[in-house]
Amino acid sequence: MRHLNPLNLKDQSGMMLLEALIAILIFSLGILGMVAINARAVEAATDSQARAEAAKFTSEIASRIALAVNRSSEGSIAASLAAFQHQPGGSACNFSGTASGSAIVTDWKDAVLASGRAGLPGATASGLQILVNTSATAFNRVTITVCWQPPGVATLRQHQLVSYVN
Repeated sequence: MRHLNPLNLKDQSGMMLLEALIAILIFSLGILGMVAINARAVEAATDSQARAEAAKFTSEIASRIALAVNRSSEGSIAASLAAFQHQPGGSACNFSGTASGSAIVTDWKDAVLASGRAGLPGATASGLQILVNTSATAFNRVTITVCWQPPGVATLRQHQLVSYVN
């Protein structure tokens, strides 16, 4: 049997403290990793909620337009759809042109731009567009686009809905 030399035990002093510090370091790195994952999950959930809100707003205005169209004749459908066109010009997410005078579109625009939980965060008036194409080949196509910028994100988000009104 081998006897422990008191000098070798003295060489081992402080090892337990060093092992404990390394264990604390590894544990801290694990906790920091979990915090980073949680932050990404919250960011993804917020983005998902904004996308769902954008889909809700575009679907809502498409439904309201479809219900308000005058269907007494083919010509009246095209004429009544034209009243809903909103900012037909400009480029992606920076729309311009004549704003719709329709109360339905104005109410929708106000709802999208509302502050707080009611509206779409980061949406601007120039980020809303309703295009109406009543040509024979387009079949009364209504294209609704909503753009917004989530807080803390540099890129714009866009949601587009295409609907056909007959």
